[in-house]
Amino acid sequence: MARANAVAWGGRVQAGVPSRLGELWRSLRRGTGALLGAGLLLVMLLGAILAPLVSPHDPVQAEITQRLRPPVWTERGTAENLLGTDQLGRDVLSRTIHGSRISLLVGITAVLISGSLGVFLGLISAFQGGRVDALIMRVADVQLAFPFILLAIAVVAVVGGGLLNVILILGVTGWVSYGRVVRSQVLSVKEKEYVEAARALGSRALVLVVRHILPNVMTPVIVLATFNVASYMVAEASLTFLGLGVQPAIPSWGIMLADGREYMRAGWWMAIFPGLALMLTVLSINLVGDWLREYLDPRLRHQE
Repeated sequence: MARANAVAWGGRVQAGVPSRLGELWRSLRRGTGALLGAGLLLVMLLGAILAPLVSPHDPVQAEITQRLRPPVWTERGTAENLLGTDQLGRDVLSRTIHGSRISLLVGITAVLISGSLGVFLGLISAFQGGRVDALIMRVADVQLAFPFILLAIAVVAVVGGGLLNVILILGVTGWVSYGRVVRSQVLSVKEKEYVEAARALGSRALVLVVRHILPNVMTPVIVLATFNVASYMVAEASLTFLGLGVQPAIPSWGIMLADGREYMRAGWWMAIFPGLALMLTVLSINLVGDWLREYLDPRLRHQE
């Protein structure tokens, strides 16, 4: 009997995963925008991962004799450079594909840093209360008093640019939104009956947080993180455009936009295509974020 129950239980567990994935897929298919955003995001991710394989040329190889070639569909365009070349004769398509790696790397890594830091400080603030809570929230208020991009520019100007510095600066300066969200959620959840019951049974604070509180406050954090990936990508491109971000030797959408602004008449394609790639990537992330917010929020799901 015990074995039969174990088999039955294992069958339900194994069947639960495909069922949940099927529910996720059905929810995604119901929204045209979400499906389009997920498809675009998948293409961008695959392009970033497989960039060395799918890019037709070396993104940093210069060929002065081929400089400022227009896209293939124009009069002087050639099939060798589908989206044209830049002022140094580098292939715009290859640089755009490789540039997605930098933007996605910065966005995802900075979100992991800021999300982890914000969740940690939010939990401490809500659980400790008193002076610790007041101190963390006052630091957050002071940081919120400065525009995010202005604060990032000031810090980059002090510590210097570079890919690693940009990731760390965006990650450290972006914790406030996560901390405030987690704090408000924890203050609400820790008064629930199941948390009180676990506390009455002698559960330690760490067990309460890991098993009962943290899983129930992660929904808004996941949604916020999704939108922040797009925000950090735009911030990295802005910093790089201003000369405070990624070094010029590295293919980046911000670098391409900065180079293209001086050639808008003679080489409009230098800025148009990386700008279009950045816009489509941010749009796809925002569409997926909207869908995640609706899927993970039970109140919104019941309204469908």
